[in-house]
Amino acid sequence: MSDLTDTAFEDFFHNLMCARYPGFLDVRTHGNLGDQGADGLTLHDRKLFASYAPQTVKSADIKAKFYSDLEKAKEKRSGEFGTFVFVHNDRRGMHPEIATHLVEAQSANPALTFEQMGARRLWHECMRLDLDSAQDVLDFEIPARPVVYGIGMDDLAPLLKHLRELRTSSDPLMPLDNVPITKMDFNCLDEEAREVLQKGRRQAHLVDAFYSGARREVEHDEVAEGFRSYYQELKTDWEEPEEVLWQLEMYVLGNERQHPKLHRAAWVVLAHFFDRCDIFEVPPPGWTSPAVGATA
Repeated sequence: MSDLTDTAFEDFFHNLMCARYPGFLDVRTHGNLGDQGADGLTLHDRKLFASYAPQTVKSADIKAKFYSDLEKAKEKRSGEFGTFVFVHNDRRGMHPEIATHLVEAQSANPALTFEQMGARRLWHECMRLDLDSAQDVLDFEIPARPVVYGIGMDDLAPLLKHLRELRTSSDPLMPLDNVPITKMDFNCLDEEAREVLQKGRRQAHLVDAFYSGARREVEHDEVAEGFRSYYQELKTDWEEPEEVLWQLEMYVLGNERQHPKLHRAAWVVLAHFFDRCDIFEVPPPGWTSPAVGATA
């Protein structure tokens, strides 16, 4: 961002938004018409973008640029946009006066919505690009290589292979105890997470069968301890339960896309260690689920 100013910044912004949104129009200047108050428009959500990336930031120039772009857009492109987005290149965040101008403009133009797009939002847009598109936008090769991590490739590889080969169709009538349901309530898991865990629970007995026997029980305990330790680490870094589940899934499979059967087998493993209470919190004695009124 520190190297991108003026037209270089505008070119980067156009390349990024065109890569991200098929409906983005990278408006260029043309003779006496100029750009008619827009450095970009979106066809679908009616946003108009005005970029400002000077080499030296001056308060008076910021104000003049902001209101000039706004008034020109209202005059030349009335009815073409509902949201005015002020795009800038300040890596430190929004300039205090830009914030004031946005608030004042919103009060003076209640029919419009105002937003800003700075370094953080531009970074988030970049992070949503695939590797090839990101390299095109940034104009250099990203030294990224496939990184596989997790325990599935080592400790759990035999178990996952076993589950992939022996998984049978789930019995929809198989009785399931209510304690994990209460545990799901206590850990605030959403419906999608509950569904995949419940599907996995119907075949979790295959994990018990795999670990049966004295020698395997030691291995079982070691893997369970790995899940417990990693879960405790995740709790400090991720607030949402679904994010924790996602990280646990990668802990099993690594971060490369796997065969769907292996993916389903991973959820059987997660359901098994969820039921064993190695991952996620156990409701305290006497805790009552507000949803169903069940008591743990």
